[in-house]
Amino acid sequence: MNAYLGVDLAWGLGTERRAPNETGLAAIDDAGRVVDAGWARGVDAVTAWIAERLGPRTLVAVDASLVVTNPTGMRQVERQVGQRYGRWRVAANPTSLASAASAGARLLDRLTALGITYVSDTASMRARSGPAVFECYPYTTLVGVEEFGYDDERPRYKRLDPSVPPAVARQRRAEAFDELVRRVRTRPLDPPLDLDGDPRTRALAEPSVLHGPTHKHREDLLDGVLCAWTAAFWDRHGDRRVQVLGGDDGSPSDPRDTAGRLPALVAPAREAQRPAR
Repeated sequence: MNAYLGVDLAWGLGTERRAPNETGLAAIDDAGRVVDAGWARGVDAVTAWIAERLGPRTLVAVDASLVVTNPTGMRQVERQVGQRYGRWRVAANPTSLASAASAGARLLDRLTALGITYVSDTASMRARSGPAVFECYPYTTLVGVEEFGYDDERPRYKRLDPSVPPAVARQRRAEAFDELVRRVRTRPLDPPLDLDGDPRTRALAEPSVLHGPTHKHREDLLDGVLCAWTAAFWDRHGDRRVQVLGGDDGSPSDPRDTAGRLPALVAPAREAQRPAR
């Protein structure tokens, strides 16, 4: 069974009138090798993919808002992303009970029913006796892990830059994606990350195209890989190189939900991205 699973959860998991968006998925073994990867549509398919790949202590990382208790506005974890990573031009989308972004909460309900425990601190993650799940954000991983080399700002491999003409923005986005893949493949990461174990992630090394939907397809898969690797990174380094946003260090936090779960986000961090001591 696979040690680490990553889920880049699509915001739109579908309604009766709208087909679900794609979710990027990846599985990494203890050696950092991608052993399975792909895409799924809808919460049922995502849940089934995870369930089929669970091991006794599998750690699942999800890029989505899993625990949401604030009625309006934004969660404290989202504020803290901007406060601590804003210098690197990283911010988080706001989530509340009033927003439509409930995909993460729906998935968490399904995973809880499978016996997967939600973890929001390193001690609980390390002490897990069964599979566990947590929330992460690929951008904080990319700027929080120094080995990737994004010392000044996040890579622009996702959204188009509105400050330049669309054709230029598409070209720059493709170049940023290819450079990110190059760094993933060549930088000395700890734990390692090997994209060649699955043909779909191996193909990420091929030059990007400018076609928007094709780029998004590849981006979703890469983000799934980054989520899985974040799980391996947290497991390897714990609090030494990771911070848990959402009140673990005495900073403001949102209320726990009815199951006692704290809204939290696991984020690799340089020393400059941690709160002043």
